[in-house]
Amino acid sequence: MPSKSTESGTPPILTLARIRQAAERIGPFIVRTPLLENPRLNERLQARLLLKLEALQHTGSFTFRGACNRIEQLPDAQRQRGVVAWSSGNHGQAVAANCARRGIPATIVMPHTAPRLKIDATRAQGAIVRLYDRAIENREEIGRQISERTGATIIHPYDDPDIMAGQGTVGLEIMQQCAERGLRPDAVLAGVGGGGLIAGAGTAVRALNAATRLYAVEPAGFDDTARSLALGERQSNTGGAESLCDALMDPTPGALTFPLNRALLTDVLVVSDSEVRTAMRACFEHLKIVTEPGGVAPPGGDPVGQDRRAGHDERGRDQRGECRCRALRPDPARLEKLS
Repeated sequence: MPSKSTESGTPPILTLARIRQAAERIGPFIVRTPLLENPRLNERLQARLLLKLEALQHTGSFTFRGACNRIEQLPDAQRQRGVVAWSSGNHGQAVAANCARRGIPATIVMPHTAPRLKIDATRAQGAIVRLYDRAIENREEIGRQISERTGATIIHPYDDPDIMAGQGTVGLEIMQQCAERGLRPDAVLAGVGGGGLIAGAGTAVRALNAATRLYAVEPAGFDDTARSLALGERQSNTGGAESLCDALMDPTPGALTFPLNRALLTDVLVVSDSEVRTAMRACFEHLKIVTEPGGVAPPGGDPVGQDRRAGHDERGRDQRGECRCRALRPDPARLEKLS
């Protein structure tokens, strides 16, 4: 469990207490997003499915939480010099929005293939957007060069304890909202790119119910987390792959997130674009919600079909396959592909 000391004897970088502190810090600025379910989806899956709707978070994704937690703690001197971040879109928008609220200059490094909606939304928050080519440029090197030249503070998308703690408030809310219904979740799922969301949310979930199974879900062709866990060391994605899930295309698991996720995760599920399309249709058909592809990767993996062990709610009734997922900002260009 991540709440214990590491094997080297050093203090853990992420604890339930740190996540609770983050929740207090960012509480005035975030949305407590709903946890929804639909009887028809439950019947279709032969299990009870709960969806954590982070599409309704500011800037449309959970990344607002982590960015808020990190930026709120910046001292004045660092705020004046500004920040720099790299992102496929969601983290960049979150950093830009939080910086705009505090009057902090922001530069966001984004791939030129990022959805135009995300690029425009980031610029609309007042941030400078530096586009790069995934095939020939390294976003982290670009970001570090900007930081060295300007003195801007780097806001990493996942490899930062404060970012992970902020994302962990998703898991904290899930457990609170389940408890309000008298439920204990059997399984919690989250899409994985660099691993910050599942590391943070998983830490909170497992601290509050050690029996809950945790699954990361990633797109085919970008299964670096699955391969890393199988081999016991961080692996990188090879070039040339494509996916609808642009938000989950990080090149390798984080140096900080990977050890946490290695200890936390039950398994990693890999989903195809076809499964993601099916999940997007299901969300629209049953919930009238239009989601970003990366946001529906968790239900696209159909974890219940892979593991039907029964769980129980507080009253002892059978509640098979409790799980959750996140839904993010839609991209009209990708939605056209669903027709």
